[in-house]
Amino acid sequence: IALLAEIQARNGGPAGADNGAGETPIPAAGAGPSGENGARAEDPDDDDLDDEVIEDESEDDEAEAEDEELAEDEEPLDWDADAEADPDEEAPAGEAEDPGAARRFWFEHATGAGKTVAALGFVEASRTGGILILTHRRNLVDQFNGELMDRGYKKRVTPALLDEGKEPPPTGPVTVETYQWFVRNAGRISDVYTIVVCDEAHTALGEKTSAAIRRWRGPSFVGMTATGALIARHVTDLFPTQTSRFDLAQAARRGVIAPLRCVRIPPGVGVRSIANVPLRRGEVDQDFDQEELAALLDQGPFNQAVADLYRVRFRDVPGVVYAAGVKHAYHVAEAMRAVGLKAQGVSGETPKRELAHILAAYERGEIDVLVNAQLLAEGWNSPRATICMHLAPTASKRIYQQRVGRVTRRHPGKEAGLVVDFVAPDTKNDDPVVTLHSLLDRDVYRGGAIVVGPVRRGRGRRLRVERRVVPVAAEQERRYQVFERELWRIAVESLPWVDQHAWAALAGARVASSNWRRAKAMLQFDRSGELRKRFLLTCLQRNRNTQLRLRALGEVPELRDPDAFTEAVDLVGTWSREEQREGVKVLLGALAERQVGRRDQAASWIWDLAGYTHGVHEDYAAQRWPETKHLLGLLVNSSGAAHGRNARRYVHAARNQDRRLCAALLAAAMGHTHTPEATQVLTGARTRMARKPSALARELLRNFPKGRRRRGGRRRKRSGDGAGAGQQAAPDAVVTSAGAGKGSGEGADNAGAEETQAA
Repeated sequence: IALLAEIQARNGGPAGADNGAGETPIPAAGAGPSGENGARAEDPDDDDLDDEVIEDESEDDEAEAEDEELAEDEEPLDWDADAEADPDEEAPAGEAEDPGAARRFWFEHATGAGKTVAALGFVEASRTGGILILTHRRNLVDQFNGELMDRGYKKRVTPALLDEGKEPPPTGPVTVETYQWFVRNAGRISDVYTIVVCDEAHTALGEKTSAAIRRWRGPSFVGMTATGALIARHVTDLFPTQTSRFDLAQAARRGVIAPLRCVRIPPGVGVRSIANVPLRRGEVDQDFDQEELAALLDQGPFNQAVADLYRVRFRDVPGVVYAAGVKHAYHVAEAMRAVGLKAQGVSGETPKRELAHILAAYERGEIDVLVNAQLLAEGWNSPRATICMHLAPTASKRIYQQRVGRVTRRHPGKEAGLVVDFVAPDTKNDDPVVTLHSLLDRDVYRGGAIVVGPVRRGRGRRLRVERRVVPVAAEQERRYQVFERELWRIAVESLPWVDQHAWAALAGARVASSNWRRAKAMLQFDRSGELRKRFLLTCLQRNRNTQLRLRALGEVPELRDPDAFTEAVDLVGTWSREEQREGVKVLLGALAERQVGRRDQAASWIWDLAGYTHGVHEDYAAQRWPETKHLLGLLVNSSGAAHGRNARRYVHAARNQDRRLCAALLAAAMGHTHTPEATQVLTGARTRMARKPSALARELLRNFPKGRRRRGGRRRKRSGDGAGAGQQAAPDAVVTSAGAGKGSGEGADNAGAEETQAA
């Protein structure tokens, strides 16, 4: 009503006032012979043109209109517009000015959100002025007339009134006609019509239709569309003023239309080359070449698989399937009937009476699945339709939204509309194939979950909802934000390789004791071990939990990856002193138990680890052999040639000891050489010592003192265990001395003599 008031204000008077009767009529485009009586109602056969031919004309007209507007686009052009245009040539005055632009409006309402009700609102508000409703298909004319009669406007519904001097009816007449009729009779339409409602306004953008609208300056035009936001640049060229917007997402969130669920089904091996199908320019956007798409998809095994899929997952849920062409639609319907589904194929070639009979049978429940190419994408409404299966993908968001609009109407027992996209779960929103998530710009795909609209639990849900999610945003930053929010619900196996590595790194940094097992289970699919490697190494580097870092360190050797082990050794060197000691013990234990890498690599790792804890080995060597401090002091405090002599003396003394003490002496000297000669001497001694890396790792591992018992443990009995408790609580040094006195490992036969000499 507010829009109507604005229209009347711009017209300069109440409805039914001067509506441009003085304008010079233009010749009718496509009119009949000059002797034909214009006041006579048009022959239905003339009006009822083949939709296919009409749409082809509309596509050509709209493509030309789109080419004119591309000059204002910010994207780079494929041609030089300045070179083709003559700068001295001025545009005609008729093209530069559009006096009727101020009386043309448009608004966007989602399919099922009340565009028809809005049109009837204009009928109700304008009781004296005539209303002309234009639509692009003949079946929609009958649909609008049925709605008008059901709402009580039967007396106002009149045939088309042409300007033949007849007296208009006292009440505002209401007429529903097609755009084709409007173009043929341009200039002869009666001035009684003060408001023209253009249904599916994007179909009025053709050259002839838009020219006829511009030249009729009397009435006000109101365009209605469900896809205005997708083609706003083209709609606003004819309808400059947008009055309101109530898109698909808003309508679903407010409960005006049914919520939408989505499930993605990966296409088979034989149809994965959809990306190779070329794109062709259509009316106002581009889409896949339909002939090549049909040749790719219309395969017997694929059609049979689709039929089995529908039977197993959806059973008798009513739906509409969009195929790649007329033949493909009939082949799919035949395959569905073969598996017991009540399916029927329809197309523009279907006779109108038969089509009406099929659609009526669908409403009665005698047919559950309608298979078509594009016939039912617009102009057909069935609240019973629940499943929208995009068997033939599309690259046009406008066409995709029109398809989805068939399942958005609310119906008793219908919890939500189900949209089936034949794409991989990780298909991004920037993929040429349009999906429900790219249409609505959603970041996360979760199979079977509500994509838009309120969630109503336990009310007729027909699809199992998956627990895990897949980020599908085109921007990498937005996908990583999903990782932050849904870290432990990500379907890692469905991610591309780069995103899998990003998830593994983030999981390694964020993992806690409570979800360690879950993280490992989420990486079970990784046969190469690269993701597990990234997870463990990031945990070593960035995780704040010391116990988890040690746990990850213990699993690094299981990878049997020398590069990973080298990086782990380097990372241990960056830890604090106490953490270094524990990490070295873990890695030495792993090298003692299993073979990782080549022998020279293992030797290098062992001596690097020994260098991190050289103080431990120095303490043990000094306890076993007091001369250690003296020789090590000479080595550290000397320089030049004396430094090399002291290094040889130190190595000679170490070789005279047992294997364990020799290893400890060589480890204690790590980092104390200053000259190349001394470094070469000690390196050679260590190389000879590391001929058996596992044995060397065991000897160095024995040099670490045993840890003390934790306090607060289980209490011991007071009687009978006093002596034992006192012995167990002895200092580590005493325990170590006793163990050294007993002797163990290689060289244990002369350990007692060495202890006597040291005493």
